Amino acid sequence: MKFRIGIAAAAFFLCILPADPRLGMCVLASALVIILAADIVEKRKNQKQINELISYITKVQDYASLPEMQKISEGSIGILQSEIYKVITILREQYASEHHQKKYISDMMSDISHQFKTPLTAISLMNELLMNETVSDAQRMEYAGKIDAQINKMTWLLKNLLTLSQLEAGVLEMKPEKADLSAMIADLSEPLLIMADVADVEYICKIPDGIILWADGHWLKEALSNIIKNCIEHTEPGGFVKISAGQNNLHTTISIEDNGKGIEQEHLPHIFERFYKAGNASPDSVGIGLAMARQIIRVHDGTIEVQSAAGKGTVFTIHLYRNPVRST
Repeated sequence: MKFRIGIAAAAFFLCILPADPRLGMCVLASALVIILAADIVEKRKNQKQINELISYITKVQDYASLPEMQKISEGSIGILQSEIYKVITILREQYASEHHQKKYISDMMSDISHQFKTPLTAISLMNELLMNETVSDAQRMEYAGKIDAQINKMTWLLKNLLTLSQLEAGVLEMKPEKADLSAMIADLSEPLLIMADVADVEYICKIPDGIILWADGHWLKEALSNIIKNCIEHTEPGGFVKISAGQNNLHTTISIEDNGKGIEQEHLPHIFERFYKAGNASPDSVGIGLAMARQIIRVHDGTIEVQSAAGKGTVFTIHLYRNPVRST
């Protein structure tokens, strides 16, 4: 293309200089030299760009990192480079997603194995004791009861692990509808009042009338119950747990506060992780309730925050948008 333009330009000059054909020939020769030189420079530039592209693709093959591409001027090679970069970026994202999924499955299997090891070991030991002929009937009843308790614990854990996995995968069906928050809190509070009474913890509930949510009542009650249970379990006798709420044009805010043991700063970033237990967790704690609560709130397009300090209590703050939650 550039060669043709050069010939046309030289011919033009030749035509406008008929009185001196030698000058016209010089112009034509000069134009040809310029075009040839430009063509050589362009080819070398293209070759350099191609070499850089080959080098880039070679670096990408190790999947260690996605190096930045040097900026190339417009042209066919630049277009090719852009398309290659897009494809590699997509492939890298898919690779990262698959790697994350594999790690998630691996971590979850490790967690499940750890959680079931203790109760299964206890069942095995008590089963051996039951087979001992010297064991009295009273002892047999005691061991059988303990085995039954361990089986119930594993059944509960399996059920909640399945629910948590479905929540994390986004496949658990939600059935959002209008729900009165005051009625919802009153309903879930019945068993929690007994728990608080046994623990000698004051249960304070301050929910204004007329706060309407668009949510799956069953699952939102599950999330709130898990958080309130956690607060009761970590509050000393004589302390309190308080549930309050407010609403504006944008969202509903639910606050769950206690004046209990609090959470040390190094544990705060991890308390919503599956099976994570802070240093002051009870021996019977599994560490799944808060993880499930966060996932349920996320499915409702909401957020949950926690503020705490060791010895100064904890405040969980939940924000739920007033617009209808998406169903899954």
